[in-house]
Amino acid sequence: MVKLLVGHKGSGKTKRMVQMANDMVDTSSGSIVFISKNHKLVYDLKYKIRVVCMTEYEYVTNIDEYTGFIYGIISSDHDIEVIFIDGLLHNKDVHIPDLKEFFTRLKNISRLYELDFVVSVSADLDELTDSLEGCEILP
Repeated sequence: MVKLLVGHKGSGKTKRMVQMANDMVDTSSGSIVFISKNHKLVYDLKYKIRVVCMTEYEYVTNIDEYTGFIYGIISSDHDIEVIFIDGLLHNKDVHIPDLKEFFTRLKNISRLYELDFVVSVSADLDELTDSLEGCEILP
């Protein structure tokens, strides 16, 4: 399942994702991965959560590279239960028109590997209407 947190910058998406990830640690039987733009969240997340900082992977810039990157994460840990992706549109060449294809890929990966994705997107819900099919919008 692909779950989306949608809203403008400063609307509390990251804070909510951090809380969701921290809450899941206590009940999860698998691994939790949190992909973030930088190292700022390392101390906000519980130590059992694997934090991946995208500033360390400067050549992951578009949805093709991002998809391969996610496959790499999954191949290193077959017990992943959920992957949080914070600030997807902060990557250099990821734009709103790319999201439909990217979310389709995430839905397929989710089905194939039996894991969930929670993705934050800094945009208006109206801007994403073509991309939302099969995704759950979190309030």
